[in-house]
Amino acid sequence: MNAQLRINEALLIADQAFQPFQCIAWAPQESRRDYSFSVIDRTSAALVDRCHLSSEQLSNPAALEAILTQARKTLRAEGFHLEPWQMPK
Repeated sequence: MNAQLRINEALLIADQAFQPFQCIAWAPQESRRDYSFSVIDRTSAALVDRCHLSSEQLSNPAALEAILTQARKTLRAEGFHLEPWQMPK
């Protein structure tokens, strides 16, 4: 996937990257250029992880893949089990 991503596509990719957890994203009202992601446990709604991304990072497939891969690595190191994932092509 080399073309720029639309924000909605990037959000769906991020949600898939953290299964079986849920990834929730939002943009602060004062900003349309920054997004926050929270990864939560679906059963208890406990926060697992949180990160912030710019719209440029979200729309760039290589940057998004690197960020999601690093976040997954961090979660696995903390003992969380994630389903296999790879960036859509």
